[in-house]
Amino acid sequence: MADDDQKLRVRLVGRNGRRRYEAASKERLVASCLEPGVSVSRLALEHGVNANLLRKWIKKHTATRSLPRSSPSAFIPVQLEGASDRALSRGSTAHRRSSLIENGWRVLLVGRLVRKLARPGLRLRFCYEAGPTGYGLKREIEALGHECAVIAPSLIPRKPGDRIKTNRRDAEKLARLYRAGELTEIWTPDAAHEAMRDLIRAREAAVKDRTRKRQEIRSLLLRHGKIFPGLKAWGTKYFKWMHGLSFAYSGQQTVLQELIVAEAQCRERVLRLEKAIEDSMLDWPLAPVVERLQALRGVRLICAATFMVEVGDVRRFTNPRQLMAYLGLVPSERSTGDAVRRGGITKTGNARVRRVLAETAWTYRYPAKFGKRKYFASRHMPEVVREIAWKAQARLTKRYRALVARGKRSTVAVTAVARELAAFMWAIARTDDQPATT
Repeated sequence: MADDDQKLRVRLVGRNGRRRYEAASKERLVASCLEPGVSVSRLALEHGVNANLLRKWIKKHTATRSLPRSSPSAFIPVQLEGASDRALSRGSTAHRRSSLIENGWRVLLVGRLVRKLARPGLRLRFCYEAGPTGYGLKREIEALGHECAVIAPSLIPRKPGDRIKTNRRDAEKLARLYRAGELTEIWTPDAAHEAMRDLIRAREAAVKDRTRKRQEIRSLLLRHGKIFPGLKAWGTKYFKWMHGLSFAYSGQQTVLQELIVAEAQCRERVLRLEKAIEDSMLDWPLAPVVERLQALRGVRLICAATFMVEVGDVRRFTNPRQLMAYLGLVPSERSTGDAVRRGGITKTGNARVRRVLAETAWTYRYPAKFGKRKYFASRHMPEVVREIAWKAQARLTKRYRALVARGKRSTVAVTAVARELAAFMWAIARTDDQPATT
């Protein structure tokens, strides 16, 4: 039996009977267990403690000692559980209460975790998968003086036979892959850039709502045989014609009026957001780049701003081929041996930029020329920008005609034009020293 001064001393006993031990006596007991030839079960029995609990103390002590103080970096799997996630399992009342303190609670948890893991002379590096929580966690960790990377989930290596997924397994896998350099970090914008991106995406959502309301109106009119006699819909004549329609039943008339009001609200929201985008351009660091991009044919404010907010700093692409691959505009390939098989584009990149590039590429169906509006809009720009814009117009119009003459579908030709248009936009964006946004 051990001496009285070497026994495990109880510091506190909780209401549930759980005992809290003194740290010094725990350290002495663990040190005794690490001596050669000592039985852990016997010592646990002598000190009146569970053997599995004692082995857990030993494992924790060994893991702490295995990290040298002079190590340049450490990769530690961490599983973070937010306050809102725990509250969701407790009902809607707890969720509403936790939403009021969620931000402050997360900052407190992150700061406590970082202080717990920090060691003198040890450099901590954190990583987590990109998701709906955004970049707030990355900014909080970097504010504490440590590195943090946001990882692209679609590019994380996965074993085909792995059928078990838990948060702990994911954290350990991320730590191992990050230490091995097998993870791909995404570009993270600063707060000002993210605000502009939210504005652009809000305008896109408003346009989708407006399109949906207009489709509902046209479906209602088509079901009841109301056909507009003019050529262009959604103009002044079209709305005047709709307000003059009458139905046999008052319910149908009410539905039409409600849809017209809903469409008008969506249209006004789009106009307000476009005005807000123009106002925000006055103090945005990338506004000069957006202005230079409008020298290209078919590129105006919304297209240029969408390209810049989604792509960000184009200097991270050393050549235009990298940008094309990032946007998913390069053809897929499945080749083996001497057989070369290429398919459609990969579509693995940013869908918003790919869409605006495809919409702009349709303007290159027509012969190359500088219109009056484009001339007055670009005459104050640098000579090199105007030369690139004219070179793009001459090449892309010729490219479209050549592909169509070879029998390619117009959609395929437009996709090829959009791919090369991204290269010209990359060249214009790099004509001047672009201000850093990270």
